[in-house]
Amino acid sequence: MARAEYKRLAALDRRLWWFSGLHNQILSALARTHIADGTLVLDAGCGTGALLSALSQRFPATEPIGLDLDAGAGVVARSVSGRPVCIGSVNALPFARNAFGVIVSADVLGHRAVDEEAALKQFRRCLVPGGVIVLNLPAYGWLLSEHDAAVHNVRRYTAAGVRRLLSATGFTQIWTTYWNTVLFPLMVVRRKLRRSPSSCPSSDVALLPLPVEALFRVIVRAEAAVQSLGLRLPFGGSVFATAVKP
Repeated sequence: MARAEYKRLAALDRRLWWFSGLHNQILSALARTHIADGTLVLDAGCGTGALLSALSQRFPATEPIGLDLDAGAGVVARSVSGRPVCIGSVNALPFARNAFGVIVSADVLGHRAVDEEAALKQFRRCLVPGGVIVLNLPAYGWLLSEHDAAVHNVRRYTAAGVRRLLSATGFTQIWTTYWNTVLFPLMVVRRKLRRSPSSCPSSDVALLPLPVEALFRVIVRAEAAVQSLGLRLPFGGSVFATAVKP
């Protein structure tokens, strides 16, 4: 993504309600898989390093590793997380077959530099048999907006489409849901009506007033609690998926 957008994310990713909700979704899903001590965990597209850091803190007996295409982002992610970060593409992972017990990838497959089918095949190759993949992806193609252009996102997904992609790549035990459901109408209005004053598109990443941030955090955490019971949400701003390499 553009350097200005990356700097904005790096400055706010530990404070924004949406990132808090995303990380909680991922960490809660992994907690339900009962990861063994010493498991290698790949954060594929580790960006600012906040999720990589959260993985290290929540699962200190595992070995999280980051991967990012951008060398500058890799330096930041390593500094933030204290974990190793490899520079490379998800289209051709620079790791051995059966290297990881878990691969996490948050909002990466829709990026314009990513071949989604090639990336999923690489994820499957690098997972051990029985290994788990955890994906978060932006929802609904009709919701492509200025925000997506700013972060170089060219694809958005449905839960059914993600299931088809994972199944076609050979994954099993596929579970999908939407999240950011309660606040979804606000997201639609903001994304469809917002226009930058300049010709350069920008994302809608911004810190809200603290009471609003706190309220939104409670809402997305409540959604995660519902999903921890195995219940799916029918719509939302993101698609969340887990699957297993047989």
